Amino acid sequence: MGSVSDTIRSKLEAAFSPSRLDLKDESDRHQGHAGHTGAGESHFNLVIEAQAFAGKARVARQRMVYHVLAEEMAGQVHALSIVATAPGES
Repeated sequence: MGSVSDTIRSKLEAAFSPSRLDLKDESDRHQGHAGHTGAGESHFNLVIEAQAFAGKARVARQRMVYHVLAEEMAGQVHALSIVATAPGES
């Protein structure tokens, strides 16, 4: 079985065909915080750009991502920071 970050990338690519996908594991920055087990891959920062987000509000975009990653969010992933944009947005 692959890493959590590989699974996240695969699921997001399949669901949104993003033109940009930057996923950073920031677990090491959360030592001593809730959800940090020391195993890594528990806290992520995501920047994703996809046409699927066009015309959607910020919260709707985040919900779309959380829906795709529901299994990971219910498991090892404790926190996911999301910046989701449509092409042409800053």
